[in-house]
Amino acid sequence: MSDVKFGGTPPDTRTLYLSDEALKQGLDLLFFAARDISAQSAVPLAKASLGRAHARALHFIARNPGLSVAELLGFLKVTKQSLNRVLNDLLKDGLVERKAGMQDRRTRRLQLTESGAALADAIWDAQRPLLASAFKAAGQEAVNGFRKVLQGVIGQKGKP
Repeated sequence: MSDVKFGGTPPDTRTLYLSDEALKQGLDLLFFAARDISAQSAVPLAKASLGRAHARALHFIARNPGLSVAELLGFLKVTKQSLNRVLNDLLKDGLVERKAGMQDRRTRRLQLTESGAALADAIWDAQRPLLASAFKAAGQEAVNGFRKVLQGVIGQKGKP
């Protein structure tokens, strides 16, 4: 793994308090993993003339049909201006529908169109092999530990 500054052997992580170097290497790995997972979506996104921000929005809308714009903003933690640019592209391209909420007509609910679902599936199909291979190689215990670490990073046990 030439991208990460390991200097040979990874630090001993059995200690209760990890060294700064071990924590920095963990952050390196998070950045590189996000980069490589995102890179898998390059082909389907390029065909649709969209970028990674669009892929993130599509992912959360696909996983949470009927998501409000405010909820999506909370998931993505981006500015309203950035989200509006992405949503406008997705709406214009017919990938996402925005409908008034049933209880509160002021709330805008988002869902994928058929073509939006197809694009989200194509992105997932491109990303799945990398994740599945890594999870399989690590084993169930490591995957459970990985999930605990990520949940600790986001600061809660559920959704971000």
